[in-house]
Amino acid sequence: MDRADRRHTLYSQPIVTILYFSSHRSLPMQSSAVVVVPGWEEKLRNLALLLGRLGLAYLFFTQLFWKLPPTFGCTNDFAFPTPAAAPNYWEGNGSGGLCYWMGLETIYAPNFREVLVADMRPAGLPRIGVNITPIAQMNAALLDSVVKPGIAVFGWLIWLAEFWIFLSMLLGLFTRLGALVSIGVSLQLFIGLANIPRPYEWEWAYGSIVLLSLVLLGIAPGRWLGLDAALRRHFANRDGWLPRIIQALT
Repeated sequence: MDRADRRHTLYSQPIVTILYFSSHRSLPMQSSAVVVVPGWEEKLRNLALLLGRLGLAYLFFTQLFWKLPPTFGCTNDFAFPTPAAAPNYWEGNGSGGLCYWMGLETIYAPNFREVLVADMRPAGLPRIGVNITPIAQMNAALLDSVVKPGIAVFGWLIWLAEFWIFLSMLLGLFTRLGALVSIGVSLQLFIGLANIPRPYEWEWAYGSIVLLSLVLLGIAPGRWLGLDAALRRHFANRDGWLPRIIQALT
């Protein structure tokens, strides 16, 4: 073998080897296993979704009547509570209904307030919580400058928002939109009222509504025993912006 042949053999062997191994790599096996969900699990899941949906509907249903339009339960010509000299005290000023609770949100806004509190001191651990005072103060500023002066209009918006949540969850109609409105309403109440001292408002009375609404937003519960199921079937495989919006909200 002359020098040229030896050089050709020397340089071609690695290439042949690489091509051989690259063409004989083992391919990953594709699993054909199918996970079968037992029928009782699917029924249990659907029942839990239905109960959660109807539970949220009934919760907001019970809150419609103490702030009925057009006065929204407000008394004394839409009077609001006013701060008192003593800390954590206030004068009722003849207020009631929506005006009463809205007034408390602004009265307690300047005070230091924490939420998501876990007091672990009995176990020798620290007390932890999240300070929401700046957010509560921004909420109060919006109430004082915009909502309170326009209570005759904003009262309607608040009442209709809660009525829509009730109707949406009861009928299973646009449940993602209903859950989104519920998140907004309950989160505003959480910021304004959670853990105020007098009357004491337990933070999880509002926090649990926020969490339930988040879950319902994610799973769209109206797809089972709700009008959302019919809407999705009707607009399935249709083009255009309207079908896409309806699919997203149901």
